[in-house]
Amino acid sequence: MTRLLAVAASLLTLVIGALGVASCSPLALFDALGPRDSGGRLALRDAAYGTEPRRRLDVFVPVAATAGAPVLVFFYGGSWKGGSKEDYAFVGQALAAQGFVTVMPDYRLYPEVRFPAFLDDGAAAIAWVRDNIAGYGGDPRRIVLAGHSAGAYNAVMLGLDPRYLRRAGVDPRAIRAVAGLSGPYDFLPLDEGTAQQVFGEAPDKAATQPVTFAGLHSPPAFLATGEADAIVRPRNTQNLAARLRDVRVPVQERVYPGLDHADTLLALSIAFRSKAPVLAEMTTFLKQYAEARPSTTAGRR
Repeated sequence: MTRLLAVAASLLTLVIGALGVASCSPLALFDALGPRDSGGRLALRDAAYGTEPRRRLDVFVPVAATAGAPVLVFFYGGSWKGGSKEDYAFVGQALAAQGFVTVMPDYRLYPEVRFPAFLDDGAAAIAWVRDNIAGYGGDPRRIVLAGHSAGAYNAVMLGLDPRYLRRAGVDPRAIRAVAGLSGPYDFLPLDEGTAQQVFGEAPDKAATQPVTFAGLHSPPAFLATGEADAIVRPRNTQNLAARLRDVRVPVQERVYPGLDHADTLLALSIAFRSKAPVLAEMTTFLKQYAEARPSTTAGRR
């Protein structure tokens, strides 16, 4: 099956090139032409959660929607330098098909901004969710966060360090759980290149690291990575999971054999779901804590 999909993707690339749109990124091509989950649909596009052009978000809802559904805010990756919500509709529909009202925000990127501006954007998007998501069938009292790569950093950091949500006027206790796929959580000293560019001006480097804020009041966390990830090393996931376990915060740690950095994201799609049970395991974990009463979760601040 995977081989057939790879051949099909190669043929699609040739066809699209012949049509004059060869500049499409591989992910944009995959999102545009790959199969989608029929159980989710786009309900709102380009809603503004701020005045800046990249403070826009999309909302996906379950086709069989009922009022009071759990809400999942998903942050995509791209090294804080690239990415667009338009390339991740397959993720939005997959998560909506699992029963989540799913919000996909854009956020400002380097070089326009550096740490921590993209976290403030994420917090502002969550404030929009709190104020507006009931109109799309979501329960603002049942918010979970998730992301891949740099987006996993954003989701986990917003869950662990309450300062950003508080600045946006959001009670950190609104976040019931977080999920990170192939995220950087413990990457000091900063490497030359992207890390230095994005985080190098921060006066307190420890305050840029999610692992610094893992504590008794952190929300439950699903942390997953690929064993073959050479871009964000699995030790990031392993170190943060160990720190959370040390303080008795519920955590599910998964290191998927054979998967690389991109695979943990692609495994959310229909085309590559057979590679690993990422979607099923992540959404099962998040539903467990989205359904729980606030007093039974760890994340109380």
